[in-house]
Amino acid sequence: MTGSLISTLEGRYYTDPVIFAAEQAEIFERMWFCAVRSSDLAGPGDFRTVQVGRESVLIARDRSGGLNAFLNVCRHRGARICTDEQGSVKRAFQCPYHAWTYALDGKLVAAPNLTSMPDVDRVEYGLTKVHLREWLGYAWVCLADDPPSFEDDVLAAVTERLGDLVAIDGYEIDQLRTGRRIVYDVRANWKLIIENFMECYHCATIHPELTEVLPEFAGGYAAQYYVGHGAEFGDEIKGFTVDGGEGFGKLAALEEERDRKYYAITVRPQVFINLVPDHVILHRMYPMAADRTVVECDWLYAKEVVATGRDVSRSVELFHRVNEQDFEACERCQPAMASRAYAHGGVLVPSEHHIGGFHEWLLQKLESAD
Repeated sequence: MTGSLISTLEGRYYTDPVIFAAEQAEIFERMWFCAVRSSDLAGPGDFRTVQVGRESVLIARDRSGGLNAFLNVCRHRGARICTDEQGSVKRAFQCPYHAWTYALDGKLVAAPNLTSMPDVDRVEYGLTKVHLREWLGYAWVCLADDPPSFEDDVLAAVTERLGDLVAIDGYEIDQLRTGRRIVYDVRANWKLIIENFMECYHCATIHPELTEVLPEFAGGYAAQYYVGHGAEFGDEIKGFTVDGGEGFGKLAALEEERDRKYYAITVRPQVFINLVPDHVILHRMYPMAADRTVVECDWLYAKEVVATGRDVSRSVELFHRVNEQDFEACERCQPAMASRAYAHGGVLVPSEHHIGGFHEWLLQKLESAD
């Protein structure tokens, strides 16, 4: 296509279960995946299970205080170890089928008649470990046998967006506390959600509250369009709240130049980081099917804000409305992805051209599997 418009992906990329399966295998099971907030697993035995690609992954804190990740599969006959999404065990995980029992570090510690089977290696037949790294107060996991560089896969996304990695340090995201978490079950393909987040051509149409706080968004250019750019609050806006009223004090370590500004970062394949002076909003996507994505959104505040029970509802409400507006738009698009009218895709206008880079990245990932 020539001129100021460029083509999008064809509609089948949002509906075809074969393509979705390839994305699960070649993207979500090979890249670093932001799985859980580390502080949610506060004590030994605390665990959570998350869907990463086609696998259920069990993340648990061990008795030495470290986090470990495993495939949630018993090594005996393949039963799922934990069927609950989250919880806590005292000392070990026990398979509910044949009672094979695993320590918090994954080692096989007990099983019926195990003492009569001395040749069973308790380490070799322990739970299958998954690579784990903590950053920004989250546990990131990678299912690949040989994980890609975390620096190139994750940290580079921040550098590419903000200009340098140091720029995110002032938000001290690992020290923040979760003030609110909302889980959205979105009836849309994960790529529609990423594409929507990356552009602001739609902002004037569906985000009246957001464009009131960030007037430049009404012009159609998203903050991610420019390296290092932060969208400035309107002149009469006092805080990143639903009515533009006062929020909380600027995060203690934040540079003055980042006050009264909003920054958005996409960390492929499934994380959105939203930075404002007094809190951080972080989205994690869990693609469940070609037409279904679970999005978990955390609102993170300074520890004293959460500890003293300050009312965070006005800042939560602003981005909660943005989320609902965005997800409704994505759900409106999803059925049309199967239409003959979209068989060859649509077009991107100039303010959306950076989405074309996302499409190129996706196609390269899928082509590398061929």
